[in-house]
Amino acid sequence: MELADDPDAELALGGIETLTAPKKAEPWMRPVELMAAALLAAMMAIVLANVVFRYVLHSPLVWGDEAASLSFIWMAMLGAAIAVDRHEHLRLTIALPLFPPRMQAVLDVFGRVAVAVLLLRLLPEAISYAYEESFVTSPALGLPMSVRAAALPAGIGLMTLLMVLSVIRTRDWRAIAGSVAVIAALVAGLWLARPALAGLGNWNLPIFLGLIVAGLLVIGVPIAFCFALGTLAYLTFASHSPVFVMMGRMDEGMSSLILLSVPVFVLLGCILDETGMGRAIVNFLASLLGHVKAGMSYVLLGSMFLVSGISGSKVSDMATVAPALFPEMRRRGHSPAEMTALLATGAAMADTVPPSIVLIVLGSAAGVSIAGLFTAGFVIAMVLLVVLAVLARWKARGEDMAGVRRAGLGVIGRTALVAAPALALPFMIRGMVGGGVATATEVSAIAVVYAFLIGAVLYGGIPARRIVPMLVETVAMSGAILLILGCASAMSWALTQSGFARDLTAVMAGLPGGPAIFLTASVLLFLLLGCVLEGLPAIVLLAPIMFPLARTLGINDIHYSMVIVTAMNIGLMAPPIGIGFYIACKIAGISPDAVMGRIWPYLVALLVGLAVIAAVPAISTAFI
Repeated sequence: MELADDPDAELALGGIETLTAPKKAEPWMRPVELMAAALLAAMMAIVLANVVFRYVLHSPLVWGDEAASLSFIWMAMLGAAIAVDRHEHLRLTIALPLFPPRMQAVLDVFGRVAVAVLLLRLLPEAISYAYEESFVTSPALGLPMSVRAAALPAGIGLMTLLMVLSVIRTRDWRAIAGSVAVIAALVAGLWLARPALAGLGNWNLPIFLGLIVAGLLVIGVPIAFCFALGTLAYLTFASHSPVFVMMGRMDEGMSSLILLSVPVFVLLGCILDETGMGRAIVNFLASLLGHVKAGMSYVLLGSMFLVSGISGSKVSDMATVAPALFPEMRRRGHSPAEMTALLATGAAMADTVPPSIVLIVLGSAAGVSIAGLFTAGFVIAMVLLVVLAVLARWKARGEDMAGVRRAGLGVIGRTALVAAPALALPFMIRGMVGGGVATATEVSAIAVVYAFLIGAVLYGGIPARRIVPMLVETVAMSGAILLILGCASAMSWALTQSGFARDLTAVMAGLPGGPAIFLTASVLLFLLLGCVLEGLPAIVLLAPIMFPLARTLGINDIHYSMVIVTAMNIGLMAPPIGIGFYIACKIAGISPDAVMGRIWPYLVALLVGLAVIAAVPAISTAFI
């Protein structure tokens, strides 16, 4: 769906908005893009140097982690600003088409004005935060920490300027004036109501962190800014905590060393797309299984499983697999709606295959072993693969196999030879992290170098003109992801400080049934959150609250992680709200209405798999 009111309208993948390329980006942002790309390259170089010095020369770089963290926070904040410039911040667009065109335009302007007001309010706090950090010196590099913390006011300042320019360029002065008036009236009313709000106690949470955030999501405000606006309103009008504390929580939420692997795995997905390594895997599986009934369904599921192990991105996986397989599946009698349903649920199945950005973020937020999550995620995806394959075989019982021939050994051998280096990558990633050979961040950097070199030698390489744009695309996507994590971390802190976590603990402890009821409640909660939000913000919001509860009930961290991530992935693909469902339909080029009736059997199969995973903890923990 397109936003008809915006001349710079972005491509909206039926419920979650993204871009294929920037439109009318600010020319003066080009130096910022180059600087951010250079920071990503520098971060990669530092991580690789850490690996060489630690494992080869046995002389670790004591300043390596600090230098990488410094590059990372600057890259993240500049990337968030680039994402504003390119309109790449993720937002929900499901509800917008329900409004008349003029109302859509007014709501779009209101959202932009609200974000501009937010950023203008946070900018002085970010400057104060950077100043306070100047009194602390980094232990290894000996630099004032303000050198690092200055990334926050720099990024917020750039985003403020870009958002104000975006508001002005709508030229809808009536809507702008009306938006400013409405926001001013809301602020004045809430300020006068502070004494009454103070008496509501934790009932302020559903008002500020529930209704306000939900309302902003519905009108299309980017997810990160929804969380930040809700948190800012709560701290300003319903608590005694200073707004300044948001900066520290955002910094902490964005800058964990574990999260360094996020942009590197995003870059790995870009290399996968550019070199065609994913297509090589698809071709090999097609030569191996394409001649049997449901063979192409098996190939689709197997390709999603293996390609996900390289890219770590659902969108990348689906965009690689669908064009390669859909024509042949259509020839064999598969309906486009059925293929798209399988594609969507295959992406949900594969999201725990390492490298999974969701698992990396979960490990960071909940303090769970990344190696353990990667090992368990591989097994969990296998369970879900089996249940989907069984259903696919039953559905293919009437498949037209006329003219289908088994591929010769020569064809299988050639495609296997071409695919072998690509096939090795997901197993290399899992093996190195699971075996404790290197951290997830180090493995991600090694994987990028491996994929780049193999892609250059065997798969045609990447044109030189594409390297800088690819780095900038990675930075913009990573900045958008990391800003969500930072804002969600601030909101999670507000939930915890309010006493919500204590109250939730008391409620859960009072439920009959112990761990079984808690797991059931968690499944329902994360299914719902998966429908409404992309997985990362949901994880950052609730992991600090839910995991301590699970531990008190004796539930293993890895088992609980697999249950909630699987539930969230299923919710992500569940119509009519699930974001991933609309992404799959967009990639397949088919109306969501046509797919909606076909996807439910596959979702039920995934729910059966989830029930087995929840009921048998050993599936998640046996191999860790």
